[in-house]
Amino acid sequence: MRNMRLKAIFLVWVFGCLVAGLQAQGLSRQYLDYIERYKGMAVDQMLRYKIPASITLAQGLLESGAGTSTLARKANNHFGIKCGRAWKGPYILQDDDARNEKFRKYRSVEESYEDHSRFLLQARYSSLFELSPRDYKGWARGLKRCGYATNPRYASLLIDLVERYELDQFDKHKSGKLHYDYSGIDRMLDSESLPSHLVYHNNENYYIIAREGDTFDLLAEETGVSARDIRKFNELPKGYVLQTGDVLYLERKRKKAAKKYKDVPHVVKAGESMYTIAQRYGIRLESLYDMNNLPDDYAVQVNDILRVR
Repeated sequence: MRNMRLKAIFLVWVFGCLVAGLQAQGLSRQYLDYIERYKGMAVDQMLRYKIPASITLAQGLLESGAGTSTLARKANNHFGIKCGRAWKGPYILQDDDARNEKFRKYRSVEESYEDHSRFLLQARYSSLFELSPRDYKGWARGLKRCGYATNPRYASLLIDLVERYELDQFDKHKSGKLHYDYSGIDRMLDSESLPSHLVYHNNENYYIIAREGDTFDLLAEETGVSARDIRKFNELPKGYVLQTGDVLYLERKRKKAAKKYKDVPHVVKAGESMYTIAQRYGIRLESLYDMNNLPDDYAVQVNDILRVR
């Protein structure tokens, strides 16, 4: 009996020391529990989408209060993602920048983590994927710059969480078997939300390809580029209706094609126009006319040879 009492006293003392140690380091037991619970999920997302696991965990901790927020508890929403026009699934109302805003509701935390990764595949965040998955500082600053959150300290808050809880250790996983089966989640999310457009790179610019049902306003909401600028960058008139397959650049196009096309002329094929050729090489239509000393109303013919640089 005496030995059992001594053992109990010893365990209480050890636990007290651990708690004191955590407090001395400024660490939260609740945060540590969250990290332990969801670290595998964050690593999975990194392996699938090249988003640093440290950033996913830090955002989850910050946005959900380590899983204690109303959104996290009632809607499994760990990243504060609002519905937007593309979301067709269930939602929950909560005050944020305005009263009764619509936030996405998920059947599980796994769905929230998966949708968070897909959310970052939007064109407005495309520059982040040029960074290394180990560059958590670059990702944190990029998220703030791209408008993920309005808090001016958002980047520094994420970086502090990564460094305080050593979350960058999870960015070192290079491969391995996924902890979760995402096939069912993929089907669910595909049925409830329109997948973001893939973002392509050409001539130091980014572009997307229009799908059936796209409008300039919908693309503006997804990409963060105004409808007016999308029309302007792609030299389209105000009343133009988007067609499936249209190439749409997200920045102003260059005057010349990429360097690899120096002394490599374009031979016009059937069905091409000066405009489609300009879009193919990511150059301004007026520049294509100027480079080839052609009048603005010239209609190209099959086998015409055009300079593009």
